[in-house]
Amino acid sequence: MRFPSPVPVQWIADLIQAKITGNSNGQATGINELHKVETGDLVFVDHPKYYDKCINSNASFIIINKEVEVPSGKALLLVENPFEAYCKIVNHFRPFEPSNKNISDSAVIGEGSFVYPNAFVGHHVTIGKNTVIHPNVTIMDHCIIGDHVVIQAGTVIGSDAFYYNSKKDRAVWYKKMPSCGRVIIEDEVEIGAGCTIDRGVSHDTIIGKGTKMDNMIHIGHDTVIGKNCLIAAQVGIAGVVTLEDGVTLWGQVGVSKTLTIGSNAVILAQSGVGKDTEGNRSYFGSPIEDAREKMKELVWVKRIPALWEKVMGKP
Repeated sequence: MRFPSPVPVQWIADLIQAKITGNSNGQATGINELHKVETGDLVFVDHPKYYDKCINSNASFIIINKEVEVPSGKALLLVENPFEAYCKIVNHFRPFEPSNKNISDSAVIGEGSFVYPNAFVGHHVTIGKNTVIHPNVTIMDHCIIGDHVVIQAGTVIGSDAFYYNSKKDRAVWYKKMPSCGRVIIEDEVEIGAGCTIDRGVSHDTIIGKGTKMDNMIHIGHDTVIGKNCLIAAQVGIAGVVTLEDGVTLWGQVGVSKTLTIGSNAVILAQSGVGKDTEGNRSYFGSPIEDAREKMKELVWVKRIPALWEKVMGKP
């Protein structure tokens, strides 16, 4: 999430009652989580496993619960509970805004666009030109929809991320991280009925120009789908996934978190993607393998009973 304007780190420290070490004169441009962090960002870390990774990331400002050496130019904000401090900052800049209208007064809808009855368009949403939003579509706050987009009935754009802070030494193990990212849907995208696209935890979920999506598809938080991708029904994509341009996912494909599928790759139906995948190839299976090799393997599996009978004789 970008702040409306750069925020002095001293002001943030006062808000969360933190002790600053390092660059106390810096200004934070946004708040982010580790997978998407950029220079100028503020992040939090509360587990020793991630201290080094976080401190040596692009983050300029780190909310942390242990005094460690501060890299040059960065600042640490020391607090007892970094997660609660993170939540306080998010809730300050993205407070809950109730709505009692189907289309918020702060939404901007472009020329030639049409929103069917019973659709919901939240606060600070932008919809481009010549876009059609079908009945019972929900577009949550701060989402951006491009030109010539079609969103079919019952789809939800910008639902909260399935993302939790986990600590098993407390009564409630999983505490929800507030989602302050957006969904950005670029021009000429078509989204089928009953799809769910989660907003980023603190960055953006992006659907690239010209991508076409079938019905009943789930896209996880902070996932970036490239241009001209084709996604068939019942596909599930986890968080922080990158689909490069021209990727095709056929029906019921499952894609695990934080991986990349290369340009123009084709994943055949009911496959499970659990690793980074090269482009310009076809894949099949769970876990996926080269489609031609997997088909050969299946042919040999079918021959096993005959081979067994030939070698061992009939029972």
